Amino acid sequence: MLERIQHANDIKNLDKEELPVLAQEIREFLIETVSKTGGHLASNLGVVELTMAMHLVFDLPKDKMIWDVGHQSYTHKILSGRKEGFESLREYGGMSGFPKRKESDCDAFATGHSSTSISAGLGYVKARDLQGEDYSVISVIGDGSLTGGMAFEALNNASQLNTNFIVVLNDNHMSISENVGGLSKYLAKIRTGDLYNGFKKGVTTTLEKIPKVGDSLIEQLRRTKSSIKQLIVPGMFFEDMGITYLGPVKGHDIAALCRVFREARKINGPVLIHVLTKKGKGYAPAEEHPGKFHGISPFDIETGEVSAKKKKDTYTDVFGKVMCAEAQENPNITAITAAMEDGTGLSRFHSMFPERFFDVGIAEEHAVTFAAGLAAGGMRPVVAVYSSFLQRAYDQIIHDVALQNLPVILAVDRAGLVGSDGETHQGIFDLSFLSSIPNMTVMSPKHKWELADMLRFALRFEGPIAIRYPRGAACDLCEEFREPIVYGKSEMIYEEKDIALISMGHMFEEALKVRENLKEAGYNCTLVNGRFAKPVDEERIAELSRTHKLIAVLEENVKSGGYGMHVLECCERRNLNCHILPIALPDNYVEHGSVDVLRAETGIDAQSVTEKILKVYKEI
Repeated sequence: MLERIQHANDIKNLDKEELPVLAQEIREFLIETVSKTGGHLASNLGVVELTMAMHLVFDLPKDKMIWDVGHQSYTHKILSGRKEGFESLREYGGMSGFPKRKESDCDAFATGHSSTSISAGLGYVKARDLQGEDYSVISVIGDGSLTGGMAFEALNNASQLNTNFIVVLNDNHMSISENVGGLSKYLAKIRTGDLYNGFKKGVTTTLEKIPKVGDSLIEQLRRTKSSIKQLIVPGMFFEDMGITYLGPVKGHDIAALCRVFREARKINGPVLIHVLTKKGKGYAPAEEHPGKFHGISPFDIETGEVSAKKKKDTYTDVFGKVMCAEAQENPNITAITAAMEDGTGLSRFHSMFPERFFDVGIAEEHAVTFAAGLAAGGMRPVVAVYSSFLQRAYDQIIHDVALQNLPVILAVDRAGLVGSDGETHQGIFDLSFLSSIPNMTVMSPKHKWELADMLRFALRFEGPIAIRYPRGAACDLCEEFREPIVYGKSEMIYEEKDIALISMGHMFEEALKVRENLKEAGYNCTLVNGRFAKPVDEERIAELSRTHKLIAVLEENVKSGGYGMHVLECCERRNLNCHILPIALPDNYVEHGSVDVLRAETGIDAQSVTEKILKVYKEI
């Protein structure tokens, strides 16, 4: 069946008896492909039939499908004619693991962060109506993403519509970690609401038997806002908002899904279709461990195990261990995550200190202000969050934390280039936006021991402080270089003259290679570990300027507003006689690909940096 899917809408040419075969082939293809490339598997296996039904009922690219987050869009990509692209999934220059408008006209909206699809869909609906066009808009959102405040803002706005807008709630009980909070409990009530569904079916069957008036009575019941749902299901949250609720619908029943989509298209207003799916459907290891298979490296299909490699500590591991050790000594330390308990290394903390662990769901803005409240109340809150997702809480960091100078620790994981997840997930802006905030201190460790020291320092610091560290194995070089941390002070590693390198955070390993290259070329080279991106160690820079012609500043952050620009500003303001060369990422979005490839492509790998330094040094 897969060979017959070459273009969008080809699925409509299949007989209904062939659809289950296609679903099975898609699952086999996804498991086989992701086992080699890595990627998001469990979420994609869970929406195979849902995606097929949408492609059967709607016409692409005329109709607009908007996928919240977008990591569950693999089946959509297959059905829109991109099966061959999976050979280069998430590789540099290859197919993205997320929807991308420039990749296909069938991708109506580029996504990567959660809770955005309803807002984007509502914008499409208004554009459609204002321009007098005729197409369907379908926003697909998971029950995890629905915990994000932005989704509720959009639902509130959408409830005023008097034109068709379809929201599909993909309810699989999961975000990345298991869902938490009141909405999850509410949806659980609806999932198990057999009483209501049985009663509704019985009433409909009975009314259909009444001659002449039965059908009109059924239609009247459907149109009545205060319907029998109010009597059976507590709250009926969506109906009370003015949004027609259809469901729950079995998410792996293609015929049932097609019927409800056709019905939804007829409704002159916003409609929410509640679909029940199983994350990891069709592959036992993913069904049993959906969190593990949410985003996974290449694995063995038979066992479901990732290729065995000698595991080095990651920065996330180090963070989690130190958090637990410190919390045993200090009862005021609390940990907060936004639906990323495993990803941020807080699982063990949760087990050891359940009363001091808070998973607030996909709600980064709330997480930061909640932490501010904890700090104001005398606690020591640590917000563990990916750099890319921290962007969503920028206002809360400024207004609720830094303005009040509260001791909130931001543990900024996945800082810098993260690789295969691409533009929406690269953590390349945090040094710039955090350094712009008054009262904020920003640190970044060169190796795993320094991360441990920085976290201990931060937990005793009186004021807002951020520690940014990358994804993956922690640097375990140069353990001997571990001077005590002094506020605002950098660390001298090798002291010479002529050329100085100041590395920020995990660019330390690249800086060591650059220094080695320069030494082999016959040049003297000093190496300094920056440690503090804010405040900048101005006295160290002044000292270096007296004995060096060139200071190169290395960071894995965009150049604009980055550490290098602050060093440059310091030199200009103090009229220091030294040439400053900021080495940073271009002020642009960085595509998906391995970190090594991306560093080379963006000119911040050791070889490129060495060439830039020598070129400038010879010209000054």
